Amino acid sequence: MVLIKVCLNGGRLRADHPSVPLTAAELAADAATAVAAGASAVHMHARTPDGAETLDAPHVAEAVLAVRETCPGIPLGVSTGLWISDGDPERRRRTIATWADLEPTARPDFASVNVGEPGSMALAAQLLDLGIGVEAGVWSTEDAETLRDSGLAPRCLRVLVELIGVPPEVAPGLAGRIITRLDELGVDNPRLLHGDEASTWPMVKMAAGLGLATRIGLEDTVTGPAGQQVSGNAELVRLARAV
Repeated sequence: MVLIKVCLNGGRLRADHPSVPLTAAELAADAATAVAAGASAVHMHARTPDGAETLDAPHVAEAVLAVRETCPGIPLGVSTGLWISDGDPERRRRTIATWADLEPTARPDFASVNVGEPGSMALAAQLLDLGIGVEAGVWSTEDAETLRDSGLAPRCLRVLVELIGVPPEVAPGLAGRIITRLDELGVDNPRLLHGDEASTWPMVKMAAGLGLATRIGLEDTVTGPAGQQVSGNAELVRLARAV
């Protein structure tokens, strides 16, 4: 079966959807229902007690260990988005360096790195040194070139072809150009294709047509393919499996 990764929460709040999981216990329970619905990997954003996104080691470890308890054997990843560190690459580097103090089971299996962000390739190398897999987030053909030129592509777990903030009428064409450029550059890692908001379901459909992995969850959308309301992540996974 093609991989479907559930993206549990992102930066969403309860105002966006009442089922957004925030605490470690909520992430663990929600991940379990999503896996039961057919997700084969989990992506999440750890939160502080007040609900803010965080990369701080204690909060990351708490969330990771909680999800491992309810989803044994399921690959588990986190975001490293620069906004979580207030746009400061050095602060992000220092924070993630503290993950070295965590027990291996308290570290995520993989982390997504947005190639277009400052310091991204140094961050990828840092994560790899910690034994954490890297998902390289490619948002453009330029990002594809940056990834190839870094020399790190062969060490990455997969390439995320990400259509973020892209209108649904534009997303398929841009996705196709990114995929073509990756082919031209010889970046042949496994690929996962996804969008967000209005481009979410068009990209799930495109991924299915191409036989690519995809992701779905409340981070990307709070509605089903017909714009209908959904109960939460498990329902989104079931709908994605039906595409």
